[in-house]
Amino acid sequence: MEKHDLIVIGMGPAGMAVTAMAANMDLDVLSIEKHKVGGECLNYGCVPSKALLKAGEVNEVTENLKKFGINFSGKTEIENPLEIVREKVGEISGSKTMKAFERAELIINQGEAKFVDKKVIEVDGKQYTADKIFIATGTEPLIPPIPGLKDVHRLTNLNIFEQEDIPEKLTIIGGGAIGSEMAQAFSRLGAEINMFQIDDHLVPTGDEEAGRVLEEKFKKEGIGVYNSTGINKVEEKDGKIITHTDAGVFESDEILVATGRKAVLEPLQLDNAGIDYDKNGIKINKRLETNVKGVYAVGDCNGKALLSHAAMHQGMLALMNAINPTPIKQFKYDDFLVPWSVFTKPEIAQAGLTEKEAKEKNINYQVVKEKYENYGRAIADGKPEGFVKVITNSKGKIYGATIVGEQASELIHEWILAIQHNISMFDLMMTQHSFPTISLMNKRIAEKWMMGKTNTGMVPKLAKKFI
Repeated sequence: MEKHDLIVIGMGPAGMAVTAMAANMDLDVLSIEKHKVGGECLNYGCVPSKALLKAGEVNEVTENLKKFGINFSGKTEIENPLEIVREKVGEISGSKTMKAFERAELIINQGEAKFVDKKVIEVDGKQYTADKIFIATGTEPLIPPIPGLKDVHRLTNLNIFEQEDIPEKLTIIGGGAIGSEMAQAFSRLGAEINMFQIDDHLVPTGDEEAGRVLEEKFKKEGIGVYNSTGINKVEEKDGKIITHTDAGVFESDEILVATGRKAVLEPLQLDNAGIDYDKNGIKINKRLETNVKGVYAVGDCNGKALLSHAAMHQGMLALMNAINPTPIKQFKYDDFLVPWSVFTKPEIAQAGLTEKEAKEKNINYQVVKEKYENYGRAIADGKPEGFVKVITNSKGKIYGATIVGEQASELIHEWILAIQHNISMFDLMMTQHSFPTISLMNKRIAEKWMMGKTNTGMVPKLAKKFI
């Protein structure tokens, strides 16, 4: 039986982080991946979806050049964007990615890993042991129990990028990040889109007002958005998908299911190791360790935050805890803010509390909001949709930030830093931002907060007296 310092099961974002860092420390690392290095994020999610969104954006800009004073005679022709997406994924997942794992031993595409006992893992009939074991097996698409859905040809993020052509008509179930991103990408590449969800606004985990801005943009682009709409059954007739909904019957060439994720734990045979788990994932403590000492569960498989950056961060934290010689200073996953972004146009990004969550927690808060349409750079760029909304209080403490608009996924990082390190609105106001960057929107919010403090009460009277 082979003995290693560490065994990593799964080479998605979490497993890759553990493997690369541990190997760089010159630890003896064995990493096991049943399919492809990179997991869902690189091969079927974050990366290919952004490549397809970019193709759609390029096409949309080309078809709207007149808005920038440029005349274009002709019409774009959609040829092979999905093939280009696959080529880009192949380039990224090749030698550039694999170089980070040169010092680790890898078992790739040789079957599922399973626990024999608390310290022994078996793959393809061979057994391996290690003092520290990291489970990083991720999740898979959740298929809701809609009558007939499991009997028709359906798309998920696992196979949508393998399509040869853009479908003429695409039905999408789900209005979250995946559903929204794919709706806009395929629409801008020529598909007729209808999307359905049971929630009452797009991107339901986020701010309702932000979801409404995106919905308005979708409707302008011809995307059918059906919120609070149930699906009664799905069937296939003459090669077409027929979707029966509360809003009527819709026909399409394909149907995409984007209704969430679920952990797949059965192949691991966790019971052999006595590892606790439930329907949400593997149970962990705040150090990301399971009930079995020395066995950690990181990323989506623990159900805490189904996001690639959270998975990478958890992998880093778990490894740091595993090699820490003292229990005094431990790294807890919930000490660190988990932001998220949706890469539609306009983008949506969130850090900390939404306004709804602040209200539910009975926080004495105030909302400061600045619209993109009030800033010259956004107008110059032709991107006036959206706003920055910050949940704060009279002292400038920042509880949360919602951004919908151009470069929202980049602007959100300043608010993550502010919330996590207790940086105030005053501190942000006093920080110079290069003009005319989009990030100056953040400073404008802080200035607006300060204006609210200085134009009421005694401040105007005192200012006049001192002048």
